[in-house]
Amino acid sequence: MRKTAEIIPPSLADIDTLAREALGVLPEELREFTEGVVVLVQEFPDDAVMAEMELESPFDILGLYSGVSLAEKRVEASGGMPDMVFLYRRPILDYWCETGEDLKHVVRHVLIHEIGHHFGFSDEEMETLETIAEAEENARDN
Repeated sequence: MRKTAEIIPPSLADIDTLAREALGVLPEELREFTEGVVVLVQEFPDDAVMAEMELESPFDILGLYSGVSLAEKRVEASGGMPDMVFLYRRPILDYWCETGEDLKHVVRHVLIHEIGHHFGFSDEEMETLETIAEAEENARDN
């Protein structure tokens, strides 16, 4: 009988580490504005998110920004919940397996997209931000 290697999928902590690394490659002028944003990695979206987003499956969403965008923030709105980015581990891993993309890039893409909502960016602006982050990451790796 042939013994196969056990494959252990990346954990919540592994995804969190990739997210922290992705934050580190944001351009400095944007990174300073993300200091108060809480990043949480969960297995799946909770029931409230499922209902609010009208999702048919918990695999239908990779991440979620919850909070008030910088464009809409006001000083008098202080005292509320912090801005949060949720990354959903199982849907991210499912996407990763289906596409074959590098997991680090998938996590970075989802994180940047959700942080983009914090800044009130358009999809085009988020694509530019992702390109800049990728260039920074490549420069650090070389």
